[in-house]
Amino acid sequence: MSKIIFISNRLPVTVTRNGKSLEYHESIGGLATGLKSFHEQANSIWIGWPGVADEEINREEQEDIQKKLTSDYKCLPVYLSCKEIEQYYDGFCNKTVWPLFHYFSNKAEYDFKTWTAYKEVNQKFFETAEPLIEENDIIWIHDYQLMLLPQMIKEKYPNTQVGFFLHIPFPSFEIFRLLVWREEIMRGLLGADLIGFHTYDYVRHFISSARRLLGLESNLNKITYEDRYVQVDAFPMGIDYGRFYREYDSQDFQKEAREIGENIKGTKMVLSIDRLDYTKGIPERIKAFGLFLEKYPEYRGKVRLNLIVAPSRTGVDSYEELRREITELVSEINGRYGTMAWMPVWFFFQSFTQESLIAFYKYSDVLLVTPLRDGMNLVAKEYIAARTDCEGMVVISETAGAASELGEAVVVNANDIDEIALGLKTALEMPRDEKIAINKIIHKRLRRYNVEFWANDFLDTLDRTAIDSVQTTQKNIGKASEKIESAYRNAKKRILFLDYDGTLVGFRSIPEQAKPDIELKELLQNLINDKRNTVVIVSGRDRHTLGKWLGDLDLSILASHGLWLRHPGQDWMMTVSLDNSWKKSVHHILEIYTDRMPGALIEEKEYSLAFHYRQCEPDMVAVKLGEIRETLMGMTLSMSIGVQEGNKVLEIKDNRVNKGQGAALFIQNQKFDFILGVGDDRTDEDLFLSLPKNAFSIKIGIGNTNAKYHLKSWKSMRALLQKFADISK
Repeated sequence: MSKIIFISNRLPVTVTRNGKSLEYHESIGGLATGLKSFHEQANSIWIGWPGVADEEINREEQEDIQKKLTSDYKCLPVYLSCKEIEQYYDGFCNKTVWPLFHYFSNKAEYDFKTWTAYKEVNQKFFETAEPLIEENDIIWIHDYQLMLLPQMIKEKYPNTQVGFFLHIPFPSFEIFRLLVWREEIMRGLLGADLIGFHTYDYVRHFISSARRLLGLESNLNKITYEDRYVQVDAFPMGIDYGRFYREYDSQDFQKEAREIGENIKGTKMVLSIDRLDYTKGIPERIKAFGLFLEKYPEYRGKVRLNLIVAPSRTGVDSYEELRREITELVSEINGRYGTMAWMPVWFFFQSFTQESLIAFYKYSDVLLVTPLRDGMNLVAKEYIAARTDCEGMVVISETAGAASELGEAVVVNANDIDEIALGLKTALEMPRDEKIAINKIIHKRLRRYNVEFWANDFLDTLDRTAIDSVQTTQKNIGKASEKIESAYRNAKKRILFLDYDGTLVGFRSIPEQAKPDIELKELLQNLINDKRNTVVIVSGRDRHTLGKWLGDLDLSILASHGLWLRHPGQDWMMTVSLDNSWKKSVHHILEIYTDRMPGALIEEKEYSLAFHYRQCEPDMVAVKLGEIRETLMGMTLSMSIGVQEGNKVLEIKDNRVNKGQGAALFIQNQKFDFILGVGDDRTDEDLFLSLPKNAFSIKIGIGNTNAKYHLKSWKSMRALLQKFADISK
């Protein structure tokens, strides 16, 4: 039976030292609540850091913690040293990823030491999880501290279901590309089968970055990545609705509620709750409240702002500066507008219990929540749920993730203090019936889309994604590799048809840069040395380039998609008689589009033209490519030439020339007991179709194909050819 493994930076249990003893405190709310029902299942475990550094505990205590967490809490600790915490968490996570992903690029630091620590800690999490992982396990990884982990797990355990959820924003491509290690982070995340975000904005940003950085295409939020698909979707996180909606009758709660009620004395209450962080827009919020009092003097003495700021990262200079700025702004407003009987802003720089916050929620007329950028912001949802009378109102910034679900509330621009001030006035003056009608709509939504619904929805989608992935990748070579190797080993006469670009080498931005490396030439030579082998390179490249790159090897080459053939030690010969009368008019059309599409280039071959657009801006390609294709097809309709699509290239050539026709020249008059054809794009489909039924055909990557099998990448193909070479020795 498959199990569920949850992995997050912190465990839902925190271990602290109290003198000589260790104490265990369970987390309440948020992720711990959402995953509770799944974590309580018999076959589940949660992996994460317990909150205590290696230096704070000895070996014996470490063993005791592990036993206690495993037996009582179904948790497995990952132990981190003070240095790792400093460089991985305080460093890369909070000084690089956090500011950049929240659009504070000016605060992001790029330090190779902290990046190294980030990689090492992600590896440490993998090594902790690895002994537990079995085939078909469900592994759900959480948040920005572990963005490399999905790839580590998927590469070693491809048959697991790997999900990843990012609890902070994913920035637009223009911001994300500033990250020095952007491609490593992107590939790390793409190790997951399902990647979840709070909003569709973040989904769109991720897909755009995958397309622009890695050239990955997507359809209906499904990214084609190597030999599988990765689903990307939005799962807005909910709250434990019942916990906030229910009535509280404990003595402590009732006492606190009475104190708040007596303290109000007819004053309208505006509530602001945040932890100390520059992303929360706290100074702008205070300024907006000051402007509100200036523009609408009738509210002086009648409205109070309860500003709750929970301490965070105390001791960090930038956070201390933020605290000082907040304190000065509060003092300024209180000094300007306060009286002996009324203080406009009550500033609480402290943490409150959840029950205390609920008491504040219930007695506050307006919640003012205006982060400059926030992944979700559950406080807004908690406030609405706690106002069981439906008479409260939220003023929320459009850059908070929750704003996409709370469109009926008062939505403002976090940087526009005039708009925030007006929004505050609108919320305070909104008729009671209108507030109740709006809140009933939101209550219904929050009740249904609670945190348990969120967790169920994600895991159900992960399960469906995994099933779809199995169906779409059922041609993966997998165990068939042994069958192919066995057939190769037992064969007496073999022929290998090998495409070049994307099959033996990776793609390059400029075609001329993809020349063969030493490893590839040695690999091909080892295959050629086996007298039972006939090695044929079947490529769309021109004969001169292939001759220069591979002409010193004793192999056959089919160049220009099979137009030119060269046997070892012989001259080139044409397989079909062609003319070039059409090229001038088509070249003129391609030049027009090259001028319109920066990054495009024309490759002129002897009897064909190739229009490369790998370097073009993807959104521009999406708009222009159909137009180019239609124009070229219209021009060539009455000719014997056609348009053939490759990987980021359109090639215009004679329809009579294709790789299948070229391959037929080798196999029609000879008998081979092992035939292999390999390619990566549409131009190789003719090759696959031309091979006899008993042949082996492999497509590099996934997608509809006539090939019998898939392989992940050109690196995987080289690995298979290396196995052949080892057999041939």
